[in-house]
Amino acid sequence: MNPSNLSRRFFLRGAAGAVLALPLLESLQPRRAARADGPPAHRFAVFVRQGNGVQQATGSEPERFWPSALGPLTVASMKADAGRAVSELADFAPRLLLVRGCKYNFSYSGCGHADGGLQCLTASKPDGVNGNKSLATNESIDWRIARGMKAGGQPLNLYAGQKGAYLPDVISYSDAGKRVAAIDNPLTAYTLVFGKPDASVEAQNKLALQRASVNDLVRSQMQALMSSPALSKSDQQRLQTHFDAVRDLELKLACHLPASRYSDFTKIDPGKISDDDQIDMIVKMQMDIIALSASCGLHHAMTLQIGNGNDQTQYVINGVKQERFHHISHRINSDGDKGDPIPDADKKHHEIDRLFARWFRYLLERLDGYDTPSGKLLDQGVAVWLNDLASGPPHGSTNLPYVCAGGCGGALSTGKFIDAADAPKYQFVTHNQFLNTIGSAVGVKNGQGAPLDDFGSAELPKGRIAGMLA
Repeated sequence: MNPSNLSRRFFLRGAAGAVLALPLLESLQPRRAARADGPPAHRFAVFVRQGNGVQQATGSEPERFWPSALGPLTVASMKADAGRAVSELADFAPRLLLVRGCKYNFSYSGCGHADGGLQCLTASKPDGVNGNKSLATNESIDWRIARGMKAGGQPLNLYAGQKGAYLPDVISYSDAGKRVAAIDNPLTAYTLVFGKPDASVEAQNKLALQRASVNDLVRSQMQALMSSPALSKSDQQRLQTHFDAVRDLELKLACHLPASRYSDFTKIDPGKISDDDQIDMIVKMQMDIIALSASCGLHHAMTLQIGNGNDQTQYVINGVKQERFHHISHRINSDGDKGDPIPDADKKHHEIDRLFARWFRYLLERLDGYDTPSGKLLDQGVAVWLNDLASGPPHGSTNLPYVCAGGCGGALSTGKFIDAADAPKYQFVTHNQFLNTIGSAVGVKNGQGAPLDDFGSAELPKGRIAGMLA
């Protein structure tokens, strides 16, 4: 191809007879900078939200969540801490990053659950409205990552469990005051993201062929065209947008769960989506969708909210359905401060933490089950298990629990348990710095083109948590 003879519209022809039509070479709004050296590894972040805090050392209650010591994490050390909730993740010890010492900065609404839910991923000040009507005053980190990594990008927001009228969806905001409702039906989410698979042999063979991307088959021509001095920067960006659109379409056509697993999705009774008895199944289905989407490069940010704002789910422990989780987190049979004590409520809370840890392990296993040219999918991104409160009583907002897995291609330091607080003075770090660190690890920049360091409310200190960085 002679760059001096470029027409305004033509076709690329590559291996196996592949033909790719190109758009008119005119300036349109850019989608992302052109690249001639092939796509980079897909970076992503997954946020799995638990409510009502965790059972960590508070008041007279002993420590049952964190490892017994700061520092390196090994499979052996975590298994030796069998009484701690995070020991459920022992097999992933070298790829974990546990972070304590962070806090929320604002408490304005009069409802700790509302404050925690709206700040959880936004690090934003509440809008001043009282109670559960309070909203965040800026976007959440999932939206910042999605748009920062791909112009027009959106996160995938999923949900498991009861929604109810009180604080249903709490964590994702597309903008100030714009809380986003997550999808609670896995079949709806799957169809939206991947379409309905065709199980015929002919269709499956066709999908297998489509995995050899048209973009890949014409890559040498693409590279020559994209590097041509005859193209303006806007034309390069327009072409990159076109190539990306082709890739996105191919991925949606080619990416599907096994037919047997998809069949499970079709058997869900829509009327029982939020039933407590279904939550284990729904959580795992939503995590299957998240892992598949990450493996296909369809989303850079994904969230899964489990339970409503003050999670009222009755979880099953050792085969026995328990009191509502919110009551257990209060240690009494009440949503307020007066009620009959729940026997061994702290231990029951700990067992619920362990359940969430096992769910998080399921997600890690799904991510680790996909291979990429750069290694296991889990190591190309980061999965975060977080909470919108720190503990049960008193539903505090300091020493928030952050459990991360995956190093985002080496951007994050893993295999350790760190304290983000200033140890001598023990000054808790505002959690926007945790979110900055996650966003920058994925590849998001601030307004000056440097790694993200200014996410959240403008009055919060800027920066990232140095101990998290590789």
